Amino acid sequence: MTAAGTADRSALVESAREIIAEGSQSFAAASRLFERTTRERAWLLYSWCRTADDMTDGQYLGHDAKPGQDMIATQSELEALTAAALDGEEPVSPPFAALRQVARETRMPRSFIHDHITGFGMDARGWRPADVAELLRYCYHVAGTVGCMMAVVMGVDPADDDTLDRACDLGIAFQLANIARDILPDVMAGRCYLPQAWLSEHRLAEANISDIRHRRTISRFACRLVELASAYRMSARRGAARLPFRSRLAVLSADAVYGAIGEKVVSLGSEAWNERVHVSRAEKLYLIGLAVTRCFAAPPAYSREGLWTRPRQSFAGTGARN
Repeated sequence: MTAAGTADRSALVESAREIIAEGSQSFAAASRLFERTTRERAWLLYSWCRTADDMTDGQYLGHDAKPGQDMIATQSELEALTAAALDGEEPVSPPFAALRQVARETRMPRSFIHDHITGFGMDARGWRPADVAELLRYCYHVAGTVGCMMAVVMGVDPADDDTLDRACDLGIAFQLANIARDILPDVMAGRCYLPQAWLSEHRLAEANISDIRHRRTISRFACRLVELASAYRMSARRGAARLPFRSRLAVLSADAVYGAIGEKVVSLGSEAWNERVHVSRAEKLYLIGLAVTRCFAAPPAYSREGLWTRPRQSFAGTGARN
């Protein structure tokens, strides 16, 4: 890499660091556990993921959503900008240049990037899951793919399907916890990720979910989501055991934090949406300590039998490893 190239990369890393510091304190904290190269690549990847999410929601760093945007047009723009970053050499905005950089450094499979963008398209079309299988497919697109991409960033061979499946499982578990925590805020924003089959069981219409009289039913739905996530978390721990120590620690720390979020939602019951559930700094420190002990313990002999599995696709990597 030339001196100019090094300078350009450093600027991209710094821009990505600023985005993650403001966009996700939890992810920023977990990323510090990585060794330097992995940490920088994680920041680069995050900056594109955050920007894609913000474009879809019409917001900035997860805040200040602007209603009334043309989501289909925005989706087309996202796809075009991503393709330009991956296929061309012309200048693009920093988050898309960051994707170009990390994709080429790691030979990131194009399928993961494509499938992640597909998830944003599902939101743009106002998609709703009919059943649990459809919910898990959505979780794969918006979060499981990120687990796969992060695994590649951490050095997992793109041909190692079992480890990538387990990385995908962790992303799915994270998304299920997010959905449980944000059931009511999502509905207020015009989205609903609860399977329609669940709503039908209780003769509950989406328009009535936010009615306080249904809080007990909504809390049961949240429990089902958190319980569903637990199997995917256990599977992911098996995959995490194959990572280098610092990457393993970062992954298990993130798993502990998201697990705690789900547990809080369950324990709060009908009061889980009075304010947004979060994990305090002190709690995070405790959970990181718990992750350290798990790093040295034998991984669970957890089979993936019965778990939803990501589609198998054959796409070439996006570029040569630098």
